Amino acid sequence: MFDGPEPIYLQIAQMIRAQVLAGELAEEEQVMSTTQFATTFRINPATAAKAFAGLVDEGVLYKRRGLGMFVAPGAREQLLADHRARFFDEVLAPALAQADLLDIPTAEIVDYVLGRARPAGPPADGGPRTGPTTDPTPR
Repeated sequence: MFDGPEPIYLQIAQMIRAQVLAGELAEEEQVMSTTQFATTFRINPATAAKAFAGLVDEGVLYKRRGLGMFVAPGAREQLLADHRARFFDEVLAPALAQADLLDIPTAEIVDYVLGRARPAGPPADGGPRTGPTTDPTPR
């Protein structure tokens, strides 16, 4: 299961973050113990503990003495904010820089994005669909 290039503890942390983001793990919900995690996924308990410790440091999980690890209140919102910021910095900013190089006006980008948000199929009025096209030929 953990066959990516990153260390296993980072893959575990990413898996738990994804479960929190998807709502599979809710606030205040208990997560598997490090021992359960290690047994289930056949990994060293210290590896699972390292992943959990990192998530505690990030504020995604917290420990209840004698009970185990739980999803922290506000963890999903925090992860959403972090991912959104990273999206703008790592995805959108480079795309907009490329659009500037290609002299693509902002209005054209907005029209394209709004066009992709529309449901597929003909408009409700039966008329032709208008909006951006994806012409693969270079201009």
